[in-house]
Order: sequence, then structure tokens, then C-alpha cells
Amino acid sequence: DLKKVPGNIPPDIAKLDLSNNKIRQLRAKEFEDVSELKILNLNSNGLTYIDPAAFSGLNSLEELDLSNNSLQNFEYGVLEDLYFLKILWLRENPWRCDYNIHYLFYWLKHHYNVHYSGLECKMPEEYKGWSVGKYVRSYYEECPKDKLPIYPETFDLDKDEEEWERHKEQTVQTIKKHGVIVTVIG
Repeated sequence: DLKKVPGNIPPDIAKLDLSNNKIRQLRAKEFEDVSELKILNLNSNGLTYIDPAAFSGLNSLEELDLSNNSLQNFEYGVLEDLYFLKILWLRENPWRCDYNIHYLFYWLKHHYNVHYSGLECKMPEEYKGWSVGKYVRSYYEECPKDKLPIYPETFDLDKDEEEWERHKEQTVQTIKKHGVIVTVIG
């Protein structure tokens, strides 16, 4: 029934099992005194929040189990000190697929040696059951593409013909410079 990480953990401990407790949050530097820790199990705690500096000092950690909690995303920086992480358990968390999930996805993508499981969207309903990777890819597919304007900017009807011709020449030069052909109608 622990509600927080105990402060009296031996500094040379290699495996720490804090599963099945009631630790809802991990504060900054919770594990800084256990730098030899290789395996950390935080399964089934109801974790909702992890401070970006919570794992600071866990330079030897190889396996982290965060499964069966209430995590929706990670703030930027949460995983940055886990240089030697090899296994990350993430299943059974209500991952929210919105912009905030991108940090976790890209961290995992750039740390391809980390084996992970359980990164599936649970919310919002429209993405429920999707892998987070599929969601992130679709996020960028929906962004509008930059498009070149088809017609040059409009001009006031009062401008004289000479000004129009001068602008048209400048536009044609600019267009040729970029290798695009535009036909002006009218």
C-alpha cells in the first residue's frame, strides 16, 4: 500500500519491485540514490503522472515496467536519462493519442534498441485501438500541403497598363527562377 517511492532504498540495489501499490505520481529525482538499478517494476500502481526528472540518475536501468497504470502520455524529458534501457513495458495504459503522445513515440523511434510493447491508443474514441505509430503518421498526413498559388496576386483595377506589364515581367522572372511554368489568363 505504498503511496510514494520509499526513501530508504539501498544504493546498490539492482532490482526494485514496487508493483501493486498506490503510487500515483513520480516526483523529480525519486531514484537518484539508486544509480546501480537495472530493473524497475512500477506495474499496477495507478500512476497518472511522471515528472520529467523522475528517472534522473538511473543511468544503468535496462528494464522499466510501467504497465497497467493510468498514464496518458509522457512529458518531454521523462526518458532522457535512460541511456541503457532495453525493455519498456507500456501495455494497459489509457494512452491519449493527441499531440502530447509524440514525445514518447519519437523517443522510441530514435532509440530503436529499446523493445517496447503496449503502445496503443485508448482515447479519443476515433483512434481507439490504433497503434500510436499509426496515429502519429496520420497526424502528419492530414496537415495541409504547401501549395504554390495558381494565379498571381490580384491588382487594383485603377493601376495602369504599364505597371501591370512591369509586374508581369517580375512574376515571370521569379517563376522561371523556381522552374515553374504559370499561364496567366485574362
